[in-house]
Amino acid sequence: MNSAAGFTSQDSATRISVGDALTPEDVSASSAVAAEDTARYALMLGDDCLILAQRLGNWISRAPELEEDIALGNIALDLLGHARFFLTYAGSAWGKSEDDLAYFRDEEDFRSCRLVEQDNGDFGKTIARQLIFSFYTHELYSRLVDSADATLAAIADKALKEVDYHQDHAAQWLLRLGGGTAESSRRVQAGLDAAWPYVEELFADVEPTERLAEQGVAVLPSALREPVLDRLHAIITEAGLNPPEAKGAFGADRSGRFSEHRGFILAEMQVLARQHPGASW
Repeated sequence: MNSAAGFTSQDSATRISVGDALTPEDVSASSAVAAEDTARYALMLGDDCLILAQRLGNWISRAPELEEDIALGNIALDLLGHARFFLTYAGSAWGKSEDDLAYFRDEEDFRSCRLVEQDNGDFGKTIARQLIFSFYTHELYSRLVDSADATLAAIADKALKEVDYHQDHAAQWLLRLGGGTAESSRRVQAGLDAAWPYVEELFADVEPTERLAEQGVAVLPSALREPVLDRLHAIITEAGLNPPEAKGAFGADRSGRFSEHRGFILAEMQVLARQHPGASW
């Protein structure tokens, strides 16, 4: 997989150090091998980023203005970079590459949250989804930089710098749309209402996060709920919109059983690799 994002190991091959130059290739070359639970956790985080990157890529040539074509494309590339880091590290536990995990797993094997799988809809709906996910990942990575796992901490450190921009981009658009015309306000409110049933899934303490959080490796999802929702409610209210009160959608367990969108996303994303396995470009 290709990305504009970057990361570099400065130490020996046994360590990944925090820094702007870290690359997925450095994670792969490192002798650090993820433990089984850590790999499952990294896979979950990587799948979120990979699926959302694919969704955002569909905006290229379709955004409401040229500048947004570029902005959404760049955010997609950042997310693809984050996915590469997490999937590369996850694959170290099973002798698999990032491409193996991205292109040659079936849909029920993915552990992405359903928020990132929702269709783009109109621009207001995409911004609502971006707002929620970027506020969530910003809080997550802000805590994951202190992980007892050095590789996860390094990935979070790099990703956090980029998510700073992602959340600012989404927040500024929410304020602009919410305070714009009656139609722009209606559409972004509809986007928030459509995305909200999938918010609670972000905070579900599914395995193996509980065990890893006790070890200081992972961030307990439920611990993110209050700070993320507080920030979301504040910016939504500032935009003159109403924080949704929709109940969570059924099946908040990241089991891969409850997504109606993922198969269609993967069919498009995986077709080339599956038709021409081993090909490079």
